[in-house]
Amino acid sequence: MKYYIGADHAGIEMKKFIKELFEAKGHIVEDIGPFDTQRVDYPDFAQKVCEAVLNDKRSKGILICGSGIGMSMAANKFEGIRAALCHNEYSAKMAREHNDANVLCLGERVSGYGMVEAIVDAWDKSSFSGGRHEGRVEKINALAKMGSCRV
Repeated sequence: MKYYIGADHAGIEMKKFIKELFEAKGHIVEDIGPFDTQRVDYPDFAQKVCEAVLNDKRSKGILICGSGIGMSMAANKFEGIRAALCHNEYSAKMAREHNDANVLCLGERVSGYGMVEAIVDAWDKSSFSGGRHEGRVEKINALAKMGSCRV
C-alpha cells in the first residue's frame, strides 16, 4: 500500500512516528512535508495530500495537526476525499469498513503514541465492506458534487 502523509508544524513528530511504523510494515510512504517545526498552514498540506490520493486511486492519506480537526475539515472539502478524524482504533476500523474513508486525520496533541499505533494499525488492516454501505458512500460522494448547500 502507498500512503501519502502530511502535517502542519504541530504534527511533525507524530508524522515521523507513523512513517516509521508503516515503512517497517513494508508500505511505501511519501512524506509531503513539512520537515521542520516552522509555522505553516494546515490547509496547504491537506491539499497536497488529498490531491496525491485523488491522483493515485490505490493509495491512502494521513494528515496530522494539533487536534486533527482542521486537517479533517480541510480534507473533506475535496470531492472524492472521505477524511475521518479518529481518536481510537474502533473509529478507524469503522471509517474504513463502513465509510470507505481514504484519509485518516489525527491530532498530535490529542492522542498518545500508543493509541496512535493502535489507530493506524486498525486503519491499515481494515478495508471497505461494501454491501449495504455502498449506497451510503455514494450519497456522501453525491453531496460533494452538489457544492454549497443553503438552508
